[in-house]
Amino acid sequence: MTSGAARDATPEVRELRRFNRFYTNLIGALDYGRHLYTPFTLTEARVLYEVAHHERVDAADLRASLSLDAGYLSRLLGKFEDRALITRGKSEQDPRRQRITLTDGGREAAGLLEERSQDAAGSLLEQLPDEDRARLVDSMRTIRALLGEGAAHPAENRAEVTLRTSRPGDLGWMVERNAALYAAEYGFDLSYEALVARIIAEYAEAFDPRWDRTWIAELDGRRAGSVMCVRDRPGVARLRLLLVEPDARGHGVGRQLVDTCVEFAREAGYGEMVLWTNSVLGAARRIYQRAGFELVAESAHHSFGQDLVGQDWRMVL
Repeated sequence: MTSGAARDATPEVRELRRFNRFYTNLIGALDYGRHLYTPFTLTEARVLYEVAHHERVDAADLRASLSLDAGYLSRLLGKFEDRALITRGKSEQDPRRQRITLTDGGREAAGLLEERSQDAAGSLLEQLPDEDRARLVDSMRTIRALLGEGAAHPAENRAEVTLRTSRPGDLGWMVERNAALYAAEYGFDLSYEALVARIIAEYAEAFDPRWDRTWIAELDGRRAGSVMCVRDRPGVARLRLLLVEPDARGHGVGRQLVDTCVEFAREAGYGEMVLWTNSVLGAARRIYQRAGFELVAESAHHSFGQDLVGQDWRMVL
């Protein structure tokens, strides 16, 4: 007999469970040792990885980070100790806690496991064309960003966001990342990459520091987003090419980029700022609304291989 909860499952819940089953079978998580040709189960491999990749690890840390039962973890560590893979002793910081340390044999086992895991992942990716591989990696970044620890505890896990003006190489990066992300997330074709390349080229050729500016957002030192302000016509600035990398979403990157762009336009003496976007870009539209932009017009069009609804937004500065 089917339970009410199962009958009422939403399409999103069913799709998530379908994905979980698919991915579990794909990586061979139920038969981990056979797929990587190691004597370790998936849980044992996760414990070895955590100990190998942290300078100091206590048993309590492992229980918390891997959500393991204390008794089960103790038995697993005992098995590792019997095989001379680890040693256990009192923590220097807290004698009540048990410090876990890899032996030379444990480091060798962890290194072999890491090497075979890398080979297995590489073999899987090699089956895909370059463009599909890029789409897959971007999608996985998005999943981690939306469902990872940062989503559950945003204040505790928020990384440092810094903004800077563009440097040599940044404009080329903007073309590449806009093309790749919009193809992966919205199915845009090569005509979108051509449009972005034209926008970037026109910006570079007509650049005037009094009226034009590009910002790059960095998240923990790596490029994570971008936006530009250009002169649209006398007294009017145009915001263009707002981009936030999937794994940087949720850190306020888009909001900071837009706010900085608007502030520059005000200080430069523009009377208003405009932008054009498409209705499918829900997250970007919410950022524009919060910044003070108002929707003034929209119309359907077929561009970049898709049926879209274009929108014009405006803000009085």
